[in-house]
Amino acid sequence: VYCPHSVAASVTLFVVGNGYMDGKELQNFIQELQQARKKAGLDLTPEMKAFVDQYGKATDGKIGIVELAQILPTEENFLLFFRCQQLKSSEDFMQTWRKYDSDHSGFIDSEELKSFLKDLLQKANKQIEDSKLTEYTEIMLRMFDANNDGKLELTELARLLPVQENFLIKFQGVKMCAKEFNKAFEMYDQDGNGYIDENELDALLKDLCEKNKKELDINNLATYKKSIMALSDGGKLYRAELALILCAEEN
Repeated sequence: VYCPHSVAASVTLFVVGNGYMDGKELQNFIQELQQARKKAGLDLTPEMKAFVDQYGKATDGKIGIVELAQILPTEENFLLFFRCQQLKSSEDFMQTWRKYDSDHSGFIDSEELKSFLKDLLQKANKQIEDSKLTEYTEIMLRMFDANNDGKLELTELARLLPVQENFLIKFQGVKMCAKEFNKAFEMYDQDGNGYIDENELDALLKDLCEKNKKELDINNLATYKKSIMALSDGGKLYRAELALILCAEEN
């Protein structure tokens, strides 16, 4: 019997905080995968063989957790359910986040996460028992809860996105301290109404792209804007929502 926990443990160990494995992490994972299959008396599946051929010797490879999930056996691989249409773009992801972070706390707790998983599984026409749903929730927390606080922040759950869609990886490098963020928010909230509209966000993002050309690509400005505005309340982007993207946590 294939046990997902051995591979899940490998992913937990080697998927770095920016949402993908590369270099040594990727090499270690491949080694762990081969050993786990051998120990279970199983050959590599064709997908796994193709994966090993592609990444086994490449030291400059990079793979996101969702791409990685594709090589795992479908019947045990609940991560494949997150390849549904709902999570194929950053904008869709942000809308999903807004729905399940119903109390606007800035994180999803275990109960909210359980509802999130239940809905996604139903969209995949997968009916499961409550005990299995609880198990999936626990696995998700183990895999994605980087700071072990028992809940998932936006950047943690965003690791479900394919690497090329995860614009939050880019914004990790341009986050501001609380003082800088509040100053910027007040500067771009030009009419002082307590929220930023689409035009004000456009001006803010243009300036960020100019100042951070290494991290942000101005050609992706429209994508950044659509994704961030998905957090808004009817076109009104309040301070707390924008802070999820641009304000660094202070310990």
